[in-house]
Amino acid sequence: MSFDQTDKTNLSRRNALKLGLAAGVGLTVFGMNARIVMADEGQVLKVAHPAFDQDWSPLRGGGRTFRWNSIWWASPMYFDSQGNIKPYVFTSWESADNTVWTFKIDPKAVFSDGSKITAADVKGSWEVASMPNTKNQRADQVLSKVKGYAEIAAGSGNELTGVATPDEGTVVVTLAAADPIFFMRLANHIAPITKASQSRGSDGEEIIDWYKPDSKPVFSGPFKLTSLDIDAGKLSFEPNENFFGPKPKLARIDITSIEDNVSATSLIKSGEFNAHTELITSTIIQDLGPEFSAGPLIPTSQHFWFNISRAPMDDPKVRQALIMAVDRDGLFKASYPDGPHKKADQILNSVPGADNSGFEPYPYDPEGAKKLLAESTYGGPERLPKILFVGISGPAIQAAAQFIAEQWRQNLGITAVDMKPQQDSYAGPDQNSVQIFRDDVGTRVPDAVSYLAGSIASTSSNAQNKLGGYKNDKVDSALAEATTKAADDPQRVALAQQAQKAFRDDWAFIPWYSQAMSRWATKDVKGLEKNLDWQVVEPWNISIG
Repeated sequence: MSFDQTDKTNLSRRNALKLGLAAGVGLTVFGMNARIVMADEGQVLKVAHPAFDQDWSPLRGGGRTFRWNSIWWASPMYFDSQGNIKPYVFTSWESADNTVWTFKIDPKAVFSDGSKITAADVKGSWEVASMPNTKNQRADQVLSKVKGYAEIAAGSGNELTGVATPDEGTVVVTLAAADPIFFMRLANHIAPITKASQSRGSDGEEIIDWYKPDSKPVFSGPFKLTSLDIDAGKLSFEPNENFFGPKPKLARIDITSIEDNVSATSLIKSGEFNAHTELITSTIIQDLGPEFSAGPLIPTSQHFWFNISRAPMDDPKVRQALIMAVDRDGLFKASYPDGPHKKADQILNSVPGADNSGFEPYPYDPEGAKKLLAESTYGGPERLPKILFVGISGPAIQAAAQFIAEQWRQNLGITAVDMKPQQDSYAGPDQNSVQIFRDDVGTRVPDAVSYLAGSIASTSSNAQNKLGGYKNDKVDSALAEATTKAADDPQRVALAQQAQKAFRDDWAFIPWYSQAMSRWATKDVKGLEKNLDWQVVEPWNISIG
């Protein structure tokens, strides 16, 4: 398989900032009398950030700050908002056996000081992201199959022995086992490309504060960090004049921490801000209009998972009755009547194989559900134990869970239902106190096999901790065979679809919704589309008006 395309501040300042914004005041304190940049200044993206994050290193692989990685760091490749892979630092990738992969670096790729991005920089960036002390949340999703990663993760090595650099423009990666979609795993900013001599010390560890302006770092992305005031919660980025891609359209990006969602909403409505890192409120559509939170569907979905090892979910007829008693059209309308998400009938979405998958949607059949409950070992609602939901946090989730409970009361006579917001505290050994977990599943690559391997394979955390040790040999064998197929092999998709249909017959979840990746920007902001990994796809294309 081959692909080619050439084409300093004290606490009082922080408190003053928070208090001023909480009061809805249009003036704030960065010097005590400096104004927030207003819209007439032109091409400035003014972002409200929901927390005073203390760590903005691009090597953390997750969290709120990760969502802005792409504005100042380049990646090997990237996915656009439609899930298409695009070249970036790497212009080509090929492998004859899916075990040894060869990547070519764009000869035009340079850092912000004009120096070349080399194969050694790529290798060093991957290695420092892999080091346990770096605390990268998801480096394993990118690099775990590379030879040497297991030793680094275990603390017994500091080199990816499977990464060779035969010349400054070539990276050769040898995997511990064949992986037909390894190239896809690199198309993100989890382990971005940095100048390795700046980010990584002689001991292999990340250099503290290397990315801060005082350390005079160089950047690989379209913008460079020009100011950072952690205590005030304020960052500014300006165009990288040596960026090797398209010339950025924005003059500046300002990110300001505003913890209160009500204040943030008010400031966006007034025009003092025009974007947000992640604004989730129950009235977001009414407050800021449909364009603000619109976005493409990404391969992530939210569902209500049954712990099949816990009574009464250990009875298949009870599970089937509980699912058939819920009007899922009404469920979606009760929680997200205005979007931006979309009702789900199955697990898969936004990946090849999701359409025409052969998964027959669960029917809404109250009478059939009542009959099944009567036929179950419990004989009816009276003998059922109390049903506990967990993960019921936030207004939309609460509305959905309450709708389900009300459907059960009306259609089945079930009244003993409880709901709790905590979820993590019930995982593992304590899961036997819970019958239903509300949680998301998904994938960071547009691949049906990866999606289901993390959702319903017996080795997945979801199957072990949410589905009560779920294991279906038909599911596991289909997914195991699918992983050996090339990304463009139709059998890869067909086997994934087969696995999902086998899971359907176990009646182990109530489908809820497929997730949209919201823009979180006003309608005058253009080009702020995001991808399946919450990354701004092409930050050089962002413009105002």
